[in-house]
Amino acid sequence: MPDKNSLTAQGVQLDTTEALNLFLADVERRALRMAQIAVGTLDDALDLAQDAMLDFVRRYATRPEGEWKPLFYRILQSRIIDWHRRNTVRNRLRFWFGGAGDGDENDGDQLENVADSRGDTPAELLLRRDLASALERAVKSLPLRQQQAFLLRAWEGLDVAETACAMGCSQGSVKTHYSRAVHTMQGLLGEYRS
Repeated sequence: MPDKNSLTAQGVQLDTTEALNLFLADVERRALRMAQIAVGTLDDALDLAQDAMLDFVRRYATRPEGEWKPLFYRILQSRIIDWHRRNTVRNRLRFWFGGAGDGDENDGDQLENVADSRGDTPAELLLRRDLASALERAVKSLPLRQQQAFLLRAWEGLDVAETACAMGCSQGSVKTHYSRAVHTMQGLLGEYRS
């Protein structure tokens, strides 16, 4: 029969594992979409999100739950920056060796195929789809650091300190990147304001 300490340790481990699974389930879709916006292809985004989740579990599963969100997004943002660096080097090599372009991309959003249960009119659906496309183009047009600050603050809801932790920079830098991103987005999406 196991002693009381081992049962407690197992109970804590089960609670932590359950909490970790719930946390990862909560952030997985947004992390995938964030990565896809940053890198442009679904396959690369899947790899980045999965690598970030695995690395997060390996490194930080024992940390307090309150620290998980900024730590996870810091790992994801690091993976995205590394991907951009590797891609820049690959593109230089392709250019020098006469390689072809990007190749075959399958970057369609799988969620677009799901039926809309709200029953909106076709005109409302078209307007919403147009706005979503314009918003995605605007976010993709931002420089990487502004894109990161905007997505972490506006989409993920992190505060300035958590965003600074996730991006690995100062809070002042987060405020600057976020402010510039919002200003640029307002300019790009001005026609959609009511």
